[in-house]
Amino acid sequence: MPLSVVCLLFSFLLLPVVKAGSHSANPEVLISQSSGAAKMSAESFSNLLYDSLQLDALGMSREALKLAYKGQQNLVKKGVISNDDVLTVCDFSQPSESKRMYIIDVKNFKVLLNTYVAHGRNSGQNYAERFSNRTRSLQSSLGFYVTKNTYLGEHGLSLRLAGLDKGFNDRAASRAIVVHGATYIGDEWRGSAYMGRSFGCPAVPARIAPKVIDLIKNGTCLFIYHPSKSYLHGSTILNG
Repeated sequence: MPLSVVCLLFSFLLLPVVKAGSHSANPEVLISQSSGAAKMSAESFSNLLYDSLQLDALGMSREALKLAYKGQQNLVKKGVISNDDVLTVCDFSQPSESKRMYIIDVKNFKVLLNTYVAHGRNSGQNYAERFSNRTRSLQSSLGFYVTKNTYLGEHGLSLRLAGLDKGFNDRAASRAIVVHGATYIGDEWRGSAYMGRSFGCPAVPARIAPKVIDLIKNGTCLFIYHPSKSYLHGSTILNG
C-alpha cells in the first residue's frame, strides 16, 4: 500500500468521534478543526454557536441568530460596534410570554442571560406583528442597534440605543427608544393573555434590568428580529 494512503488512513483514525445524540463538542476544538473562526462564514459560525449553546431548547429561531451574527459582523467591519464579544437578540417571532431576549457571549460560547422583553403597545398583543419607525407610533422598530451610555430616568437605570437600520429604526434616539426595566413583564405575568407592552422600547423585567444593562452597555450590538419580508429585504445592514 502506498505510504500516502497509509498516512491518510492513520489521520482519519486520529479524528475525534462525537456520539450521535450527545452534546456538542468543545467549540474551540470545532473552530480549530474548521481552520479558525476568522475563516468560517458568518452562517457557519452562527450555526456552530446555535448548536453548541442548544438555543433551540431555549426557543430561539436559528434564522434570528444567523441574521444577528451576520449583521453584527458587517457593523464591526464598518467600525460601528466597539464591543463585539456580546450580541443581544430579541426574537420577536416568539410570543410575549416567552423568554425571547438572548444575551450571548459569542467569543466564549455562553448564554449570559435569557429573559423576557416587551414589544410596543401598538405592535400587537401576545405577538408583535406591526412595526414602525414613526414618532408616537407606540410600535417596536426592527433591526440593529448599538448600545450607548446609561442614565437614570423615570424607569430607573436605563440604556440609550442608537438605531442603525435606515428607514427601520434610525429614529430610535428621537423616539426615546431605550432599554429599561418594567413591572408589567416577568414571571409573575405568565398565564396572562399576554405580557405588558411598552411604548416601543425593549423593556425587560424591572428586577433584572440593571443586570441586563450592565451586560450590554457601551458599544454592543442589539438586534430585534421578526421574519418580516419588508425588513429582511430592505435592511442595508443585512443586504448592503
